[in-house]
Amino acid sequence: MIVVDSSVWIDDLRGTATAQVQKLHTLVGQEPLVVGDVILCEVLLGVPSEREARSVESALRQFDVVPMLGVDQAVRAAALYRTLRGKGITIRKTIDLIIGSWCIEHGAKLLHSDSDFTLLERHAGLVPA
Repeated sequence: MIVVDSSVWIDDLRGTATAQVQKLHTLVGQEPLVVGDVILCEVLLGVPSEREARSVESALRQFDVVPMLGVDQAVRAAALYRTLRGKGITIRKTIDLIIGSWCIEHGAKLLHSDSDFTLLERHAGLVPA
């Protein structure tokens, strides 16, 4: 199972050619891809019109859309944050902490282009896609 972060979906929607977007195109239809509910939200926040938002939502719903934050996951994400802060490592964005901790908890790989996730790979066991 591979979670695709909003950083990759947004680059793809903008037509930005990155290694991660290329990998996304390779993975579609070959691997089970997952979109977290918070990732769906992040992507849709940047869409300029309701018509385009409906189209993007429909395209992303072809993949499994999963909830990434409930009470237990919130507690685990906060604990991970405290552990990392104790080591002098700061994850800047709460949403990245939520996504990363969900992936770690569920054994999912993450396709991304975000430095917060690189820190989670180095120091918390997040597996890159």
